[in-house]
Amino acid sequence: MSTTLTTTAEAPPAPQVRPAYRVTGRRVLASEWAKLWSLRSTWITLGLGLVFLVAFGLIAASHYKSNIGSPHQDRDFATATAVSLSLFGTNFAQLALGVLGVLVTAGEYSTGMIRSTLAAVPRRLPVLWSKAAVFGLVALVVATLGAFVAFGFGSGIVSGTPAAMGFGHAGVVRSLLGAGLYLGLVGVIGTALGALLRSVAGGISVLVASLMLVPGLISLLPSSWQDNISPYLPSNAGESMFALTHDSTTLSPGAGLLVFLGWTVLVLAGAAYRLVRSDV
Repeated sequence: MSTTLTTTAEAPPAPQVRPAYRVTGRRVLASEWAKLWSLRSTWITLGLGLVFLVAFGLIAASHYKSNIGSPHQDRDFATATAVSLSLFGTNFAQLALGVLGVLVTAGEYSTGMIRSTLAAVPRRLPVLWSKAAVFGLVALVVATLGAFVAFGFGSGIVSGTPAAMGFGHAGVVRSLLGAGLYLGLVGVIGTALGALLRSVAGGISVLVASLMLVPGLISLLPSSWQDNISPYLPSNAGESMFALTHDSTTLSPGAGLLVFLGWTVLVLAGAAYRLVRSDV
């Protein structure tokens, strides 16, 4: 009995074709959007910022109305308007949004995730621009919504008082939009500080110092120096963006916006320089 063996040459396996992935601006933005909303701290801190803006505005409006005609009325409240009362919580909301901006970038350095991010986007700078754009837009929307909600309820509380105003009064809508834009830019500055300092504690410390402590220290200088320096500080320039009235010691809304944009660009430039020039 004979056995015939037939061997057939096996065809070489076809090479696996890997899909071609391109790093595009849209994909980097989508990645940063997904990372932002995947963190529980994002929802909590944004909620706190919204609550601070609305709640403190309503508290200020209620305090004003309950003390009208009282000799115990603060001088700051005596000349208040519905806009200034409703935006009373801006100083508190800026801390929440600025701190979250720091966490957006510095948080990746503390966990080491930044290495994976930059491995996927070797050019690096698109990561910074995308983080700043995504969080800045989110902060802008949340802050603008909070400003309009606070004014809507606050103007109802002070209705029938000297501070009463409505959406139709001159400058009201501009002030509310200015407050939203200011808080959105604070979020961008926080993002840039986190990338510049690469430390959550350091970024928050610099943010709080620049927005709240430095203006107090400037008040210790001679009055002539204060008049020349104070209007150009980040917090004071930002406040002029949404102030309803102005005097010779404050900037106009347009000038305040330009100055605050200048501070924002300066911090972003520093963050971009360090991101490109140093290792992670």
